[in-house]
Amino acid sequence: MNTIAERIADFLKEYPPFNNLTFNELSEIASSIRVIPLEKHQTLFQINDSLHECFYVVASGTINLSVIYDAEETLLNKCHQGDIFGLRPFFAKNNYMMTSKAREESIIYAIPIATFRPFVANNSLVLNFLLESFAATSRYASDKDNNGGKLISDNVFYPDQQSDIQYFQSLTYNNSPITTTAQTIIKDIAQLMTEETVNNVLVCENNLPIGIVTDRDMRSKVATGRYLITDTIDKIMDSPVITVVENVSLAEAQLLMLKHNVTHLCVTLDGTSQSVVKGIISEHDLIIAQASNPGVMIKEIKRALAPKDLKQIRERLTDLIQNAIYKNIPLYHVANIASEINLAIIKRSVELSILDLGSPPARFVWLSLGSQGRKEQLLYTDQDSMLVFEDVEANKYRDVKDYFIKLAKKTTATLEKVGYPLCPQNHMASNLQWCKSLSDWIKQYNSCMNTPGENSNDMSSIFFDYELVFGDDKLEEALGNVVLQNAKNNSLFFDYLGNEVLRYNAPLTFFKKFITEEDALNKNKFDIKSRALMPLIDSARLFALHFNLKGINNTYLRFKQLAIVDAKNEEIYLNCADAFITLSKFRTVEGLKNDDSGQYISIADMSKLDKEKLKAALAPMKELEELIKGKFKLTQFS
Repeated sequence: MNTIAERIADFLKEYPPFNNLTFNELSEIASSIRVIPLEKHQTLFQINDSLHECFYVVASGTINLSVIYDAEETLLNKCHQGDIFGLRPFFAKNNYMMTSKAREESIIYAIPIATFRPFVANNSLVLNFLLESFAATSRYASDKDNNGGKLISDNVFYPDQQSDIQYFQSLTYNNSPITTTAQTIIKDIAQLMTEETVNNVLVCENNLPIGIVTDRDMRSKVATGRYLITDTIDKIMDSPVITVVENVSLAEAQLLMLKHNVTHLCVTLDGTSQSVVKGIISEHDLIIAQASNPGVMIKEIKRALAPKDLKQIRERLTDLIQNAIYKNIPLYHVANIASEINLAIIKRSVELSILDLGSPPARFVWLSLGSQGRKEQLLYTDQDSMLVFEDVEANKYRDVKDYFIKLAKKTTATLEKVGYPLCPQNHMASNLQWCKSLSDWIKQYNSCMNTPGENSNDMSSIFFDYELVFGDDKLEEALGNVVLQNAKNNSLFFDYLGNEVLRYNAPLTFFKKFITEEDALNKNKFDIKSRALMPLIDSARLFALHFNLKGINNTYLRFKQLAIVDAKNEEIYLNCADAFITLSKFRTVEGLKNDDSGQYISIADMSKLDKEKLKAALAPMKELEELIKGKFKLTQFS
């Protein structure tokens, strides 16, 4: 390998997605890379230029990517050393939709698509990176009319963000494709494609797919004169057609297109060419689906400038959750991804409030509580939050608190517009009692934990399950230390928490019948939140505090960790972990079906099998109750 290629390979191995390739692979790629020096303000490509046969990496300098909106150039992104750009020829066939221009003297590496494509087809990590980067940029380049042209710089994919959801993310595709037979005349197919405004036609024999014709075939084979418009379609069709099953995942479809170098996939009943055609998947379908990938969604959240933008993203998240439930993806995996998006929405809401009010007068931290704090929120549940600001001089306290109350009110109002209802008990940072200095919060925690009483129940069910959303982590750490210190050898506190868990109403009668609600609104429905989930949530918290499990708020993970630290009761904890996931799924399905929180389930509408599954999930609660009584030496309260 020559010296220049070796230096290029050494450079590339430090940056994604190239860090997912071996050095031998990088060396092979580097040997075909072209080095392009650009002077300041020199253009590499611009809007409507024909696509190049390569994409680019910034070796040094800065490249501006921009679009034209209302006759003005609008900056889309700044690409710095190691950033990739110009991915359109990799995934699309139309011309460039943005302009790349050197902001300063720069050196660019041009990587041939033909050379790089085989490494992408065999490496899903590289593929994911390229597609997410392209989807994030192309979405905003093509949708600029819908967002007022306010395109914010941020198209570089962050590798630490979740992208696993694309492995079960569903695809929306044409389920009524145009079909024809092999002996149809090319001219007739061209007219049909024009009339139906489609860019592809499937060629079938006895209702089975044998080939496909696309716009590209018409351009490259007919318009060039290689074939006559009076020839039959079988002369220009691509065959065999690549087929997939109906529920093919986004990632699988991406890999197949790259592997076979095709732009369309034929969906059949059993995924083979020997079964009935069900639809056609195009590259465009993949790009649209890719824009709903979690990594892309989080980038969109960072760009959002109004509640309506955040609301649209949250609605797309609901669709993803529903698809995941339908495909029977493990609920914990789904909840983990959903929680990151929910927290990103809350964080952006805080940021928008700061943009409106100006810089905060003191350090602070915004904490999400309850299901958000436990990273268990899948549905639209009400807001729970608290705000802690650093201690300030007495003469500044009022002004500082006034600022943060305004900040909290703006933020909770934004979140309400997004779709998160206000907490009916007013457990929100916009409440004077939930927006305090660090010292004031420490006093409240000390009081709650050392002299528990009537007002401690809210604290126990919410204040010990928090997640940092925005702000200074040292303030959060200070609160955590107070909790752990107060919990040590605090039998009074644990007596109180334990008895509160034992107070929950039983979910089943003595004869194993579901105990349902009697009020008119939810008559004959089962309260899965209060009678099933909350006892598990509160029990997991009780034992987590007792065993000093720091930094673990999620109920499922708490039970999993408890099985390790209290090994003699391992089976009980693991059964409770499984039960929590099962019960959460029942609630999520109910909520998605009725577009509500899913708290109340109609037992009458459940199948016999689902009723038995629900009862089985409630079984570990009795053993857990006995464990609490024995561990904390408690008796059942009436």
